[in-house]
Amino acid sequence: MTDTTTTTPYATHDATDGETTDAPFEGVYPAMTTPFTDDDAVDHDQLAANAQFLERAGVDGVVPVGSTGESATMSHDEHVAVIETVRDALDDIPVIAGTGSNNTAEALSLSRRAADAGADGLLLISPYYNKPEPQGFLDHYRTIADEVDLPQIVYNVPSRTGQSIPVDVTVELAEHPNIRGYKAASGDLNLISEVIERTRDEAFAVLSGDDGLTLPVLSIGGTGTISVVANVEPERTCAMVGAALSGDYDRARTLHHELSPLVRELFAETNPIPVKEAMHIRGRGGPRVRSPLSRLSEDRRESLRDLLAAYDEHAPGAIDPTAVDPAATEGAE
Repeated sequence: MTDTTTTTPYATHDATDGETTDAPFEGVYPAMTTPFTDDDAVDHDQLAANAQFLERAGVDGVVPVGSTGESATMSHDEHVAVIETVRDALDDIPVIAGTGSNNTAEALSLSRRAADAGADGLLLISPYYNKPEPQGFLDHYRTIADEVDLPQIVYNVPSRTGQSIPVDVTVELAEHPNIRGYKAASGDLNLISEVIERTRDEAFAVLSGDDGLTLPVLSIGGTGTISVVANVEPERTCAMVGAALSGDYDRARTLHHELSPLVRELFAETNPIPVKEAMHIRGRGGPRVRSPLSRLSEDRRESLRDLLAAYDEHAPGAIDPTAVDPAATEGAE
């Protein structure tokens, strides 16, 4: 457990420094997986249990039905039902629902339904496949922000969408009162740094969307992370982010390096294939993913199991990364 607790839906309080921030989104927001039963239905009981586990671990909010939640293979009714289950399961942390689409009308409809289902905020992936021009990006996001009165996060992940949101577009969007954050998953620290630099005067948060880059993003002014690894190691992730946000970069670096072998392993195959296997090993749902994804390859399952055993044996900050069996991460780059 960490000492980070949420005091409002969009600001966090760290008991180690006694300060409340005005950042719209700060801290650790796990990008939740969606557990499925053997007959491929959403396992709502396990979903609720996973949400409660994360809340007990000290995360600042959760993000269901995003890319990690396999939203691409879920119907809109399933999508909304997942949001309702997660919202009902939690006591005191916000639910930021993935509602993006490459169809503006569809994204708007799903965003409205998410708001009605109790979402506290929205995560909106940039339109994929269509390859909009800058004005198209602006019109898309402003349409949703004008119509749905919830804090919204623009999600830039060109590896999945085929196109990066131009920095000029992001800076213009940050002026909208409902567009409050940016999930940075481009892998381009120069681009991310420019977004941070040019939005410093707005109530606008930049969150890491790449677990391996969370600490670097925090070091240049990011405010937190929407994280895959936090599903598996929420306490360590919270400890790392909390240390960085409080200025303790020695501890933050220690925890970053401690988490790095697991981060590499969780992206050795397409997300969320490895993280669902890791959660299965930890007893938090089955490893099933929906087609066209497939279960983690057998040769990686044992190395993941061995790696998780090392984390189970040590408290956060107590693992020497060089002592982890190199075979556990061989070929994971």
